[in-house]
Amino acid sequence: MNPDLQRGLIPRDDALHLIHAFHAVKDKLHDAAQRWELLDENGHLPAAPAYTALLQHATDAQDLSHDVLRLAADFARSPHHTTPTGRTLLKHLATAATLSSHAAPHFTETAETALALPRTANPTDRHYLTNRMVIDHASARAFLRRASESLSDAASELDQHLGLHRFLASMTPQHPSPGPSPAKSSPRHR
Repeated sequence: MNPDLQRGLIPRDDALHLIHAFHAVKDKLHDAAQRWELLDENGHLPAAPAYTALLQHATDAQDLSHDVLRLAADFARSPHHTTPTGRTLLKHLATAATLSSHAAPHFTETAETALALPRTANPTDRHYLTNRMVIDHASARAFLRRASESLSDAASELDQHLGLHRFLASMTPQHPSPGPSPAKSSPRHR
């Protein structure tokens, strides 16, 4: 295989490890976006949204964001980030890191609004706060979903990269294994 081309490849084992890491965090982000709901099964806001549960969403979102940032930082420190595929992966990781970091503040604002809701007597103010809360929570979940999609895109990029590995391996001439070495005659038979 061409040495210049080989230098541009992320080793297969490293690529498989990265795919596994990307999928693990992607799944956590996706699950959180699906599981952390504000509205009930009828699409209505509970009369008294649980401040502690909403604050826990913010805390957990912050932890997820930290996981994404760690993935991005670890990859940026690796020698693979300078390859063409590596640069594309860094773009996906940077996008995922940015998006995931926006989720926690929106969850926090949702919790803050939930705390203010019981003290609001004016129906117009209550309606405004309710809408704001629903929008903030939906935005936070959307940030988690989109971060998950960016990690999925990164994993897909690596899958394609592994396809390049397979293609190049098939193009490399295979040297036939040498046959058994000829038997040497023993000194007795001479």
